[in-house]
Amino acid sequence: MVDKVKLKTIPVEVSAIGNVEAYSTVSVKAQVAGPLLTANFKEGDFVRKGQLLFKIDEEPFQTALEQAQAALARDKAVAANNRIQADRYKKLLGEGIAPAQQVESMVSTADSADAVVAADEAAVKAAKLNLRYCTITSPIDGHTGSLMVQPGNLVKASDVAMVVINQINPVYVDFTVPQTYLSDIKKFMAQGKLSVAAEIPNDTSASEQGVLVFVDNAVDPATATIRLKATFQNTRDRLWPGLFVNVVLRLSEQRNSTVISAQAVTTTPDGQSVYVVKPDGTVESRKVVSTRTIAGAAVIEHGLQEGETVVIDGQLRLVPGARVDIKNAHGEPATGPAGKSGA
Repeated sequence: MVDKVKLKTIPVEVSAIGNVEAYSTVSVKAQVAGPLLTANFKEGDFVRKGQLLFKIDEEPFQTALEQAQAALARDKAVAANNRIQADRYKKLLGEGIAPAQQVESMVSTADSADAVVAADEAAVKAAKLNLRYCTITSPIDGHTGSLMVQPGNLVKASDVAMVVINQINPVYVDFTVPQTYLSDIKKFMAQGKLSVAAEIPNDTSASEQGVLVFVDNAVDPATATIRLKATFQNTRDRLWPGLFVNVVLRLSEQRNSTVISAQAVTTTPDGQSVYVVKPDGTVESRKVVSTRTIAGAAVIEHGLQEGETVVIDGQLRLVPGARVDIKNAHGEPATGPAGKSGA
């Protein structure tokens, strides 16, 4: 079988192995201590921001709030009376009836009572906050992990995580490329967004498409690689945190590239070569330089011209000068000179 040398637009790409990372990870912890009454989700559920997750016993905090409110009401009454007394003695001082020292004492007492009221108001706010903390909601949209604390247990403030939520819509894919690509990546990023494809091994579905969003600010001296990160919308939830994927970063497109089937290129001790079918039906071995292979097509830097015919099957039976019998894809003889060898 043979193939024609063609000119095509070929993407300039960099391949790597990537690792999927959650876009955001939150460890949900209790902010108050108390018995855990309910967990309002199942492990692995998708939860929305603001959705109820846990309920802690509210009764002790409700009682503390009522006590704080009662203390506030009492101290407000005391402060109001003290202020009235202070104002009365100020008036008596102006009339020359009350001594200045007594007036100062009354004003100080009133100011102190006002400060107690301010402290009581802060205590009421704190009690309301603690009561609100008994209801734990999801801070983000995401998928829950394992339930670390079961209902019925006593939870402590800021203790172990009760559940971990991973946001995967969108999701990150982290990967590294050799430092030799850094200048090209920076150049093409300045011209616009660079697309990134992620393929799941052993998955025949189409690759997920994303955009490069991060280039690390330093090259790893141990591996001479640069760390990159791409964002994927992941609407089908195919990319899961921790999953390894095959990543293809597209930098640009190379127009009018000389392309042949990768099957045509053979590697010998002298380098790469192909068998070219000449007009008289014989073949010649010609050295070529293939820089890369993309989707079964070899990009040839030099050695071939557009329109030439190369052998892509049966090269092991050929020698330079041999006459070939060209067959089409179905193995039937094609119109052309007959020869001793099939191709």
